[in-house]
Amino acid sequence: VVEGALALVGGLSVLALYAAFAWLNLYVPALVVVAFAVGALIGAEIPLLMTLLQRIRKQDAGSAVADLFAADYVGALIGGLAFPFLLLPAFGHIKGALLVGVVNAVAGIAVVLWLFRRQIGRVAQAALGLGMVAVLAVLCGTYALADGFEVSARQALYADPIALTKRTKYQEIVITKDVSLAGSTDMRLFLNGDLQFSSVDEYRYHESLVHPLMSGPHGRVLILGGGDGLALREVLRYQDVRSATLVELDPEMLHLARTYGPIASLNRHAFDDPRAEIVAADAFSWLRGLNQRFDAVVVDMPDPDDVSTAKLYSVEFYGMVKRVLAPGGRMVVQSGSPYFAPRSFWSIEKSIAAAGLATTPYHVDVPSFGDWGYVLASAGEKPVPRLAPGAPDLRFVDEPLLRAATVFPKDRRARDVEVNTLVHPRLVEYERQEWKNA
Repeated sequence: VVEGALALVGGLSVLALYAAFAWLNLYVPALVVVAFAVGALIGAEIPLLMTLLQRIRKQDAGSAVADLFAADYVGALIGGLAFPFLLLPAFGHIKGALLVGVVNAVAGIAVVLWLFRRQIGRVAQAALGLGMVAVLAVLCGTYALADGFEVSARQALYADPIALTKRTKYQEIVITKDVSLAGSTDMRLFLNGDLQFSSVDEYRYHESLVHPLMSGPHGRVLILGGGDGLALREVLRYQDVRSATLVELDPEMLHLARTYGPIASLNRHAFDDPRAEIVAADAFSWLRGLNQRFDAVVVDMPDPDDVSTAKLYSVEFYGMVKRVLAPGGRMVVQSGSPYFAPRSFWSIEKSIAAAGLATTPYHVDVPSFGDWGYVLASAGEKPVPRLAPGAPDLRFVDEPLLRAATVFPKDRRARDVEVNTLVHPRLVEYERQEWKNA
């Protein structure tokens, strides 16, 4: 009974959590309930199994505990390796959990009908066997309906209709499209649920990110992140750019940006420019082995809301960027919102400064994001955000805007914050607290 309940609760747990988050916005309470239920069932399972082991083979309690825990540890090791490396990549969260539930149910049937066949009566065996078959039927039926459920639940998380969804080795990519009554299209890209751009106003974000940097030397440009190709598009608008190297972790994102028509049109097929070199690699590891120098570096990474991303905003990371800057070279970093997440923003600025770079923070209004900030940095003198002589015609950025962009209102000025390092990733804590309350 306990094994059947554990198979059912464990198998349906991810689906229940997804539904609670998508439709009820009750993720944390649901997580507590599921964790308590699974923990209670596992706790009830162990003493029962120990008693049954002593029945089928005469041994003292200590030996039974040792045998049981040995089997438990081996099973935990197999499950701990199989789920992230086999089940999750092949089947996803929902189907992967259902398959684990099926394995538990099959194991329960084996225990009832074979291992303890002499200790349990025929009527009890039949009843328990039928119960396990019912659990299997529920799990298999749910598995068959899982794809439709996932589509409906995912759509509930997004305001606009989903046009494309893709789960890669690194992230979930979702593209939504909304066509207004006037006929204009708003295409939005989300990575793991976080908005990356809206086609309606992305030009504001990318012009503000790239063009102040390009007023300095920019013959050889390095872009870290920005797998959608939109920052690359802006860089390649300068005819005197000799080469532009883009380093993006996810090759599936690069393929999408190159081949998915709406995004490829938005980035003006920047990946096909002969000056562009596209590298699928982890930026942190790639930088460590780099022996080249660049005149300008654009750091356009997702927001640092987990430890793996926060390392790309660390003092150590910015130190590696400084090492590859050519004399007179500069760097710009997208740094989040100084309004919604001021401690995060100023921690990024302070971390860049701690790496030995002179910094100038600035911010602009991007309607999809709100007040959004950047940090321009140089290994030499304090950089001034301005446009390069002969800069291309821009839709948003001009000199008066850049002069105003370096002025921060009282409620958005520098905070007393800690730097973000590999050993102490303070930025993760800041991000989670501030965006939770935003």
